[in-house]
Amino acid sequence: MKSGIHPEYVECTVICACGNTWKTRSTKPVLHIEVCSACHPWYQGQLTERRYVDTLGRIEKFERRRAISQQRQQQVTQTSEQEAGRRRRR
Repeated sequence: MKSGIHPEYVECTVICACGNTWKTRSTKPVLHIEVCSACHPWYQGQLTERRYVDTLGRIEKFERRRAISQQRQQQVTQTSEQEAGRRRRR
């Protein structure tokens, strides 16, 4: 290996959002994470429970898009029913 081009590999403290901490080795002295094996539902055996690990708001974003889609679909249905009623009157 070439000397001087690799980062230094030091002892690292990993800190989870749940409060769990442990020591490992990394190129950074401290790592902050949001989910670890102590708080992730998969490792706790909570597969049937509806607990989602969503840090980026993806679920809320999906639900907003779904609501908008349903509103548009209702508007299209109402418009087509109105047009059908106009055709019958003629």
